[in-house]
Amino acid sequence: MRKTIASIIAVFALAGCASEPTTPANAPADTGSGAALTVPAPYADAVNCEYIPNGSPAKPVSAPDGQDVPAVGTSAVTLMLNGKPVLITLERAKAPCAVRSFETLAEQGYFDKTSCHRLVDGSGLFILQCGDPTGTGSGGPGYAFADELAGITGYPAGTVAMANAGPNTNGSQFFLVYEDSNLQPSYTVFGNVDAAGLEELRNLALGGQDGSFGASGGGKPELPAEITSVSVG
Repeated sequence: MRKTIASIIAVFALAGCASEPTTPANAPADTGSGAALTVPAPYADAVNCEYIPNGSPAKPVSAPDGQDVPAVGTSAVTLMLNGKPVLITLERAKAPCAVRSFETLAEQGYFDKTSCHRLVDGSGLFILQCGDPTGTGSGGPGYAFADELAGITGYPAGTVAMANAGPNTNGSQFFLVYEDSNLQPSYTVFGNVDAAGLEELRNLALGGQDGSFGASGGGKPELPAEITSVSVG
C-alpha cells in the first residue's frame, strides 16, 4: 500500500527568518513558505513523497524522485565535520520522505564544504543547525516537503531532525541535538548520531556561539563547524 506522503521561552519569529509567530526564538528555523502538501498517513513498505518547488536552490541541485520511496529499514551516513566522522543512522520508517531528501542532497554534494550556521546552547535547547550552503540560515534546496511527525515523543541527545519555518516547509536545513532538548513535536525526526559523533558535537559546543541570532536564539559557532562531505552507505 503506497501513499503520498517549541515550548521554551519567548514566542516570536527570528529576525530574517520566515518562522511562524508560534515558533520560539530559539527553535530550529528554516526559511521558506508553506506549500499545499499532503501529510503522509501511517507508513507501509513504500510511499510516494511530494517535493514541491519552493524558491531558488542555494546550490544547484535536483529534487528527489518521490515515487516508491522505501519506508522500512535504515541507511548509514558519514558526515565529516571538521574532518572528523559523525556517523548517522537514517530511519526510513520514521520519516521516509526526509530520509530520501537527505540522501539525494548528500549524493549530489549539496552539503559538501558548507558550514553549520547556528549553535544554541541554553534555555533547554542544545542543537547544531546545518544544511544551508549560504551559511546564513536563509538557504534551501528549492523545494519543500511535508512534516512526518508520527510517534515523536521528544528530542533526546543524538537526535537528527529537520528545521522548518512552520508546517510542511522542510527543505535542506537540519539540526543535530547534542543534549536532551525541550521542543514541541513539530520537527521531523529522521535519524540518530552515534556516541563518538555526539562527543564531537559536545566538544564543538563547548566553544560557544557569538549570539548573532539574538537573545536565547544562539548564534554562529565560535569554533569551526564545517561539513567537508556527507557520504551515504
